[in-house]
Amino acid sequence: MSRIFKFLLLIIVVIGAFLLLMPTKVRPVAWTPQPAPSLTSGIYADNQRLKDVERVGAADIDGPEALLLENDMLITGLHDGRLIRTSLDGKTTKVLVDTGGRPLGMARHPNGLLVIADAVKGLLSLDAQGRLVALTTEAGGVPFGFTDDVAIDKPGHYAYFSDASSRFGYGHDGEAVLEHGGDGRLLRYDFQTGKTSVVLDKLEFANGVTLGPDDAYVLVNETGAYRISRYWLSGPKAGTHDLFIDNLPGLPDNLSFNGHDRFWVALYAPRSALLDGTAAHPFVRKMIVRAMTVLPKPVEKRGFALGLDLEGKVIANLQDGSSDNYSPITTVREYGDWLYFGSLKAQNMVRLPLSKALQ
Repeated sequence: MSRIFKFLLLIIVVIGAFLLLMPTKVRPVAWTPQPAPSLTSGIYADNQRLKDVERVGAADIDGPEALLLENDMLITGLHDGRLIRTSLDGKTTKVLVDTGGRPLGMARHPNGLLVIADAVKGLLSLDAQGRLVALTTEAGGVPFGFTDDVAIDKPGHYAYFSDASSRFGYGHDGEAVLEHGGDGRLLRYDFQTGKTSVVLDKLEFANGVTLGPDDAYVLVNETGAYRISRYWLSGPKAGTHDLFIDNLPGLPDNLSFNGHDRFWVALYAPRSALLDGTAAHPFVRKMIVRAMTVLPKPVEKRGFALGLDLEGKVIANLQDGSSDNYSPITTVREYGDWLYFGSLKAQNMVRLPLSKALQ
């Protein structure tokens, strides 16, 4: 047996042992996704409508995930824990606070408080004097693992927010999605009592959250199941939940409502044939988890966002699969005549004329 053959055999044995035996906390659950919608034809057909987005706000920043536009100033949270406010031209930037965690979602309370969903620190509030307060860090005796997004009702009574995963923290979203363990939750914080309750549990990586017209319902993205779930807050369906839209063509991240007639959904990436094809095979998915510790995640680099009407029907399909696209898009918000986009990993924010998005 030649030395080269022995060496190659050793490499194969080592790789096999790594994929089969390396310790991991991921315990994949078998499931069967619906066939992914086509990206070559139909309502999700490939296009380059995001090709001409323009940069806004500060540049060379790391991961401007959440976005609020107030008085022609953008507020966003960064990977290093800072919350900044920047002018649209990027010439003026101010650090509002450093949470010491990872600010993801933001919402303004009617009393002026800025409420922050911090993946590491929980649900926080920031007042005009710069005082940062932890509002809540657990619900039902279960600590938050990955606080993700937040929306506040019009009276300022409740904050609805997501705990993406109680088992996997920030930076381990891939493991959580691959496990498909249903440990995500939609939660509600009561500003009057300070109590936190569970609205929905057993969600597949609970992500973006927004309230619908007249606060009649709250929507939450389930990234790991390619769908948006709806929980009714008023009317004859109050206290029940259903699906607002199912079988999305990508992994839904954040979610926003324009206050009138449109929702916007950021898709982190198109669905992966590898992940869908191994969904029913936990053993194989555990090997994929191990491989992901040394190899890139099997996700396509594509700018992707959708507009939905009040019935959950697709009214805008925005994509850009070119090599220099702005991605992954994790936040889309409509302000005036523009759509603003943020990203968990990009180095800046961008915008697109609303008229172009709705063509």
